[in-house]
Parts: sequence; C-alpha cells; structure tokens
Amino acid sequence: MRSITNSLRSDLDLEDMVSSFGTQHEFGDITWYPSQRKVLYKVDDRVTMNASGIGNIDFMGFRSTLTLELVLLRSSEETQELTRDADTKCTMAKLQVATLVNTGLGYKNNDVSFTSYPVIGSHHRLQASGGCLDSPRDALLSACPWDPRVKGEFFHQTTISIGLSNAKDFIIDVKMLRDMVPKGLCGVELYNGILMRYVKASSAYLGKQEDAIDVDITYYRSKDPMKPRLYEDVVEEIEQMALFKYGGLPHWGKNRNLAFDGVMRKYAMGGEFLKVKKNYDPMGLFSSEWTDQVLGINGGVSVVKEGCALEGLCICSQDIHCAPAKQYFCRPGKVYKDARVCTRI
Repeated sequence: MRSITNSLRSDLDLEDMVSSFGTQHEFGDITWYPSQRKVLYKVDDRVTMNASGIGNIDFMGFRSTLTLELVLLRSSEETQELTRDADTKCTMAKLQVATLVNTGLGYKNNDVSFTSYPVIGSHHRLQASGGCLDSPRDALLSACPWDPRVKGEFFHQTTISIGLSNAKDFIIDVKMLRDMVPKGLCGVELYNGILMRYVKASSAYLGKQEDAIDVDITYYRSKDPMKPRLYEDVVEEIEQMALFKYGGLPHWGKNRNLAFDGVMRKYAMGGEFLKVKKNYDPMGLFSSEWTDQVLGINGGVSVVKEGCALEGLCICSQDIHCAPAKQYFCRPGKVYKDARVCTRI
C-alpha cells in the first residue's frame, strides 16, 4: 500500500531540495515548471497493508482523447511555432498545469474521482497509468494522444541521468538560463515540465555509476526535419549541459543521436560489458548497425549533414548544420559556453 500527496511549491530552493528529497520518500519524484518558477513534489511513501484506501491513477495525458481535440491542439501548437507565439505557449502552459494540479493529475480516491490528498491505494494501482489500454474501439473518433493514425502529439524526448553530486549545480545552471530566456521553456511545460525521478547506483556493467536523478524533458517536434523549433537553443543547451558538463548518462531509449556519442567511455565497466556481449553473441545475431554504433563497435552515431543539429543527429559546428535560411545559426550556449546550439539571430 502507498500514500501519495502532490505538493506545488516555489522553485526557490529546488537546488537544495533535489539531492535530499529522494532519500526522504521511497517513491517520490519532482516535476519542475521552470518558466512558472514552480515545482510539484510527489510525496509518495509505503504505508501498512491495513491502511484504508482504493486509490488509483489514470493520468490525463495517457487517456484516450477525442480525435478532433487532438487535431485542434496540434494545429494550435504548429501555429504558435510558425508565428513564434511564445506568449500563447506560456499562457496555455499555466492553464494546463493549474488544471492538472487542481484535479489531482489523474489520481482518484475512489475509482471515480479525486477528492483530496493523500491518495491511498495498492502499489499496482498507483505505480503506473494505462488508460489508453482500455480506450474504446470507435473508428478513431477518439485515440491516444500519440497515435500516429491521427494528427496528435509528435515530440522529441530527452532523458539523462545526472549524478546527485552534480544535481545542485545543474539546477542552478538551468535557472540561470531560464532567467536569461524567461519564455524559453514554456513549450516544455506543455509536455508536463521537467520530470526528475530518483535512481540508485548499480553494480551492473551498464548501471548507474552513482545515485542519480533521471531528468526527463519532452518537447515539440516538427514533422519537417528541416524546420527549427521556437527556442530550440534553450533545450539544446540543457541537453548538452547535462550530457557533457555534468557527465550525464543517456537513457537508452529516450534520446537523440548526439546523446550516444562516446557514451561507452562513461561506464567504468563498459569494456567488460562488450566482452560479455561478444561471448554470448559472437555472430552479432542480436545486434544491428545502430546498436554497434551506439556501443562504439562500428563507427559513431553522428550524422553530419545540412540541418543535422535540428533533429539531434549532430552537434552543430557550422551554420549549415542549423537553418541559416530561417535565421538559425550555430552559436555557443548562453550559460554553458562549450555548448553549440542552433540560435535564432
């Protein structure tokens, strides 16, 4: 049994809280809305088996949604990108976060509705949300938001583990960048902000090298790979900051190419992993060109060509890797000067 309370607070002391919060709550995590200067702390702990409660989670973002609503939302976002309408993004982000928080983010006390915190229930009912599994078969009148058969969500997702020893400085740097570009992360907040989940160090060959936070950032992606995003440089700088300044480890399934460049050098036991892999699969039957590139066995993952930085296929080193015809040029980061990002000039 578990007891969950979500608490929305100022992000003023986030850099001091981030290292300790995970040790205080067994299943706790943090969602940061940097442009709004707010943080949602999930106080999530084990309680005794005789605790009373039938709570569950049906997160709103994972529910089947009317297809027309999905189309309208995507079309609106495309228009905001085209017109560089950051103000509307920020307004919608504030409305969305307020709605989610005030309605319990999909948590329910009694299988029907959210009434108040704490929400108490069995582990299997509170650990994951899968409303789309039970979505109706209605000839696509409704769909999961990411269903490729409808014009719904289309996004990039970046997830990087940052050691707790570096977490405070990382948060401070992101705050500095946020202060320099106040509207630059409103688009991220439309995709549930910056989620930070706690993970333990592991002795596995490709395990976490120390206790860490998984920083999960989801953001708009154009269907046109040559079309830059609004405030593209802000997210790119955070991505490179996490990976290179703070030595972050990329999630193996939630990143763009650039995150895996030289990744095996970050694992103390990476060489041992490759030996075991070769022993168990000497013919490479369970490998592919992509996995060999990621593991550094056969070349690298960077694809250097015109516009390659827009999709994260490379880190820009020349303007042509961005979109100079659309006023996006390769420039240093604003806080992390070693970053090379596509900036609108």
